[in-house]
Amino acid sequence: MLAALKRQVYEANMLLPKHGLVTFTWGNVSGFDPERGLFAIKPSGVPYEELRPEDMVLVDLEGTKVEGELNPSSDTPTHAVLYKRFLGIRGVVHTHSPWATSWAQAGRSIPCYGTTHADYFYGEIPCVRNLTKAEIEADYEKNTGILIADEFQNMKKDPNAVPAVLCKNHGVFTWGKDADEAVHNGVVVEECAKMAARCELLSPDVLPAPRELQDKHYFRKHGAGAYYGQKGEK
Repeated sequence: MLAALKRQVYEANMLLPKHGLVTFTWGNVSGFDPERGLFAIKPSGVPYEELRPEDMVLVDLEGTKVEGELNPSSDTPTHAVLYKRFLGIRGVVHTHSPWATSWAQAGRSIPCYGTTHADYFYGEIPCVRNLTKAEIEADYEKNTGILIADEFQNMKKDPNAVPAVLCKNHGVFTWGKDADEAVHNGVVVEECAKMAARCELLSPDVLPAPRELQDKHYFRKHGAGAYYGQKGEK
């Protein structure tokens, strides 16, 4: 079932070590088929070098395994909540990439200091709070997804305009129109985190880039007036 989706999700997972976003098994990618209401996700704890396309596990939006011999990622409930709450996304990535996770461990959102960041994310990349003791003990992974979605709603942030979040003391989640775009956003988050950290090291009093510059770079790539790239380019 959904062999093409499994292949896409497998290939997207293999991009994580290629781009230096994971160490050992510290990450996962999923891809969602809205017509079936199912998503494919990396199996839990399997080394990347041992993965095969057929190892990808199919689960429904309640996190119940539908197909696969292996157990799905332990982060499956988080992915399920994001697919339910962030309508239109088709891929989700979770990593502990070192630069972005350093910001998460510091409990800091990543400010937009330059145009590289602004090309992809409209404003800062938020860092959400820790889960409470009760939330951790009740249903840790599901409540992680609920926290992310609730915080975006409370902050009035559009998840399509800011397709990334840091979870305090934890790591990074990114998403996109498919699994490949979600990985692409994960790579960009890591690069933005690296540049922001170095920027603050060089200039501790640095301020975010001017709003008019941020707007120019974001909206030339996104929205009705976008003009970056070639006609017909996806």
